[in-house]
Amino acid sequence: MAAPRVAKAKPAARSAAARQIAALLWQDKVAFVSAVLLLVVIFCTIFGPWLMADQARAVNLMAHNAPPFSLSKGWMFVLGADALGRSLLARIIVASQNTILIASSAVLLSMTIGGALGLVAGYKGGWISATLLRLADAIMSFPSMLLAVIVLFVFDPGVQNVILVLAVSRIPIFLRTVRAEVLEIKERMFVTAALAMGANTNRILFRHIAPMVMPTVINLAALEMAFVMLVESGLSFLGIGIQPPEVTWGLMVADGRNYLGSAWWLSFWPGVAIMTVTMALNLLSNWLRLVTDPVERWRFQTSAGAR
Repeated sequence: MAAPRVAKAKPAARSAAARQIAALLWQDKVAFVSAVLLLVVIFCTIFGPWLMADQARAVNLMAHNAPPFSLSKGWMFVLGADALGRSLLARIIVASQNTILIASSAVLLSMTIGGALGLVAGYKGGWISATLLRLADAIMSFPSMLLAVIVLFVFDPGVQNVILVLAVSRIPIFLRTVRAEVLEIKERMFVTAALAMGANTNRILFRHIAPMVMPTVINLAALEMAFVMLVESGLSFLGIGIQPPEVTWGLMVADGRNYLGSAWWLSFWPGVAIMTVTMALNLLSNWLRLVTDPVERWRFQTSAGAR
């Protein structure tokens, strides 16, 4: 009879944990606004191309470089139009899919590979750790932007190559961070107890140590996603990132640089989108760092209880 009670207790515990996290998020209004903004961006990423693709591609030479804040041509042109008369609002919404997809894919790939290598390097030590660290040093000896420029100049600057080169350049960050965490965690008593019980290496790494490392990895991933977005935008601005007819925020900034004197809004609004999402990711990652820290989370809960 105990099994059904345990099965019912798990959803209740998860629901309570979700309510607690939501309460902590609501308590920090800056983090709450950042989370809402990122949810809006995710919605645009998923549904934007489906809803706005036709408007983003529709050419209207009568609206050539139409200025912003005018509803004479409809609410879709509230941010203005580009050189071909296409709605900037629709293009920014559609471009969010490629921008967020590239950044999230690169971070997820680097987090998976770098995290797994960091677990092995921290737990095994010895020549395995030394070899992985030297490999990370070799990658980090090249700045991320320079490495991406060299690789994409030699190979085709497509979506897959951009994701791969950005992911490879960020693997050492996750490897070093996870390794440092594992070096401390593997000395704790629960790891010693697992070894005494006969647990194998894979079980110890992925069932006992990995969950302890995840909060740090998630915080780092939020910061890295903001950095990768900026690098991808820089590559698109230089003309070696995503190529037309695909569109990203960085490519929109690059397309508008020839009109900065006469139509500043062509580059301004995509730049604002990049800046806003980057800032939201940084603010939310700072909140995650505080919440996952037991000392800081205790302060959150105390102040919430006092209210």
